Amino acid sequence: MQTWTEMKEIQPLAAQMLMNSFHKDRISHAYLFQGNRGTGKREMSILFAKSIFCKFREGAAPCQSCRDCNRVDSGNHPDLHWIEPDGQSIKKEQILHLQKEFTYTGMESNRKVYIIVDADRMTTNASNRLLKFLEEPSQQTTAMLLTESGQTMLDTIRSRCQLLAFQPLNPERVESKLIEEGVSQSNAKILASLTNNLTEAMEINDDDWFANVRKLVIQLIEVLQNKPNEGLLFINHQWMPHFKERQQLQRGLDVLMLWFQDVINYYLDRENSIVFTTEREKLEQAAMRWSRQSAAQCLSYILEAKRKINQNVHPNLVMEQLTLQLQR
Repeated sequence: MQTWTEMKEIQPLAAQMLMNSFHKDRISHAYLFQGNRGTGKREMSILFAKSIFCKFREGAAPCQSCRDCNRVDSGNHPDLHWIEPDGQSIKKEQILHLQKEFTYTGMESNRKVYIIVDADRMTTNASNRLLKFLEEPSQQTTAMLLTESGQTMLDTIRSRCQLLAFQPLNPERVESKLIEEGVSQSNAKILASLTNNLTEAMEINDDDWFANVRKLVIQLIEVLQNKPNEGLLFINHQWMPHFKERQQLQRGLDVLMLWFQDVINYYLDRENSIVFTTEREKLEQAAMRWSRQSAAQCLSYILEAKRKINQNVHPNLVMEQLTLQLQR
C-alpha cells in the first residue's frame, strides 16, 4: 500500500502534479506515465485510482481503508479496468471490449478509470481504436497509459495525454528500499550499483543463480592474485559453466567491474562508495596487487570484453583473453 508521501519520495515531480490535480479539481481525461521498469508507474496509477474513487479522501490522500480503496488494492473495483498485453501485444479486440464496458453506467459511481500497461505494445489497429476513444473523452473518464517507451507510440495519442516522466531511482534510494525488503546491506549495495530498477534488483536478489556470482568473482580475483597460472583453468572449469548465456556473462562482468571500481575507491578513500563491504581484507590485498592505474586499465579491459560479447564473439575466447589481460 503506497501513500502520496511515499510516492513523493520516489517520484517527487510526478506525484506533486497528480496531487495538484485534486487540489485544483482538474483531473485530466488521460495521462501518460513514461519511465523505466521499476520506477513506480504501476504503484502511482493504483494510488491515483484510489484517490479518484475514495469517498473519504482528504485533499489528494485516499483513506486507504474504505470499500473503494480495498477493492482497488485487490483489483476488484468494478469501475477500474486494466488492460495488459495478451501475449506479445495489446490487440484491437481488447480496446473494443474496453469501449463496450464504458458505454455502461458506472457500477459504484459515475466515474470510470482504465489503466493500460505497456501501452507501447498496442498493435496499430489497437492504437487507432484507442485514439478514437481519446478524441471523444467523457468528463467522468480517466485513462492512465503506462509505458517504458513512449516515443514508439502514436504522436496523436501522446498529444492527447498529460505526460508524466518517471525518473530513475537514485542508488541510495534503491539500497534503502532493498534493505527495507529484507535484503542484506552488503547485497543491497551491490544490487543498487547494478541497477536503479527496484523491481529488477529484487528479482536478481531472489535468483539462486546470482547468489553464486559474487562468490565466483571473489574466487577469480583470488586466483589471479595467488595462482595466476591457474587462471585459464578456473575460467573454463568453474566460471564458464555458471555463465552459460551471454546475458548471464554480462551480469558477471558487471559484478567484476564493481570489484575493480572498489579497488579505485579504496585508493581514493571513498569508503561510502565501496560495495564489497564484507570483503575488506581481500580488497586490501587486491590493492597490493593492482595499482590505481592498473585497476582503471582492468575496467577498460572488462568494458571491451562486454562489447565483444554483444558482438557475438565466442564467450570462452573473450573470457580467456580478459583473464590474461587482468593478470598482467
